[in-house]
Amino acid sequence: MTAPVLTPITQALNAGVLTRQELKALMVRSDVPALKHLALWIMLVLSTGSLIHLTYGSVWMWAAMFLHGVVLVHHFSLQHECCHYTVFRTRWLNDLVGNICAIIIMLPNRHFRYEHCDHHTYTQLKGDDPELIELPRSLGGYLWYLSSLPYWRSKFTELGRHTFGHLSKEEERFIPKEERQTIFWEARLMLVAYVAIGGFCIATHWWGPVIYWWGPVLLGEPVMRFIRMTEHVGKPNVRDMTENTRTNYVTRPMRFLAWNMNYHAEHHYAASVPFHALPALHEKLKGHVAVESRGYIGAHIDILAQLFGRKHRCDATKGN
Repeated sequence: MTAPVLTPITQALNAGVLTRQELKALMVRSDVPALKHLALWIMLVLSTGSLIHLTYGSVWMWAAMFLHGVVLVHHFSLQHECCHYTVFRTRWLNDLVGNICAIIIMLPNRHFRYEHCDHHTYTQLKGDDPELIELPRSLGGYLWYLSSLPYWRSKFTELGRHTFGHLSKEEERFIPKEERQTIFWEARLMLVAYVAIGGFCIATHWWGPVIYWWGPVLLGEPVMRFIRMTEHVGKPNVRDMTENTRTNYVTRPMRFLAWNMNYHAEHHYAASVPFHALPALHEKLKGHVAVESRGYIGAHIDILAQLFGRKHRCDATKGN
């Protein structure tokens, strides 16, 4: 019989580098760190939005929209933490903020929560992980994914499917039957909101939502695709968490935007640890974590090396 794979947390506990009391302390949730972070977050969103206003009508407006978009698409990081109920100690605050983020980036919150639960259960396992991003088969496939066009096609298709009361075969696996009507109404309400805002823009000739919201999100989403690839892409399709997930060392501003989700391996090891305690958990788990010291760029260097290496191996095989 094959011995069970020990989780990194269990390994750390067994090795004495982390005690159960320390882990329990790290798992304590609090509204205070999140409210402080959120206050700075709102100030940042207003600041980057103001740059669009200040550069309106000039060529620099596109740069401002892109910068604002990079901040807006990072609402994914905040929503992700809210779906784990680890941002705030107060449960309804997680739901409220998570649903606001959902509207901003068109990611229905209840659906995402169920999908993400299966991602944690079946991380990197083909056919089971609903968020699995495959290692691209070519440079064209790599760039196609980074363009975010496949992502938006998937999101619009998903929204339309749910609006008409349908689930994909994959969704039927992870969404409980008793929750399916909630998923459908979530999509319908989101679509109604978007149509109402769009209709208002057309009727009044006021394009604020396009300039300060939808346009920037479209411009910024490739950056989020770039970051999402660094979490698991190129890692083995195995159950062992020490092998299937990366932690990326990034600058403090990027850590702020990511709500510390660059410590992604630690998050998978102990998903109940709040965002503000992940750096401390990382310090405890050094030596038990797959770290990319070169950050997001380094992760992509690794991904591209694997991509071209695989292509080279395939070409060599054909030559034989």
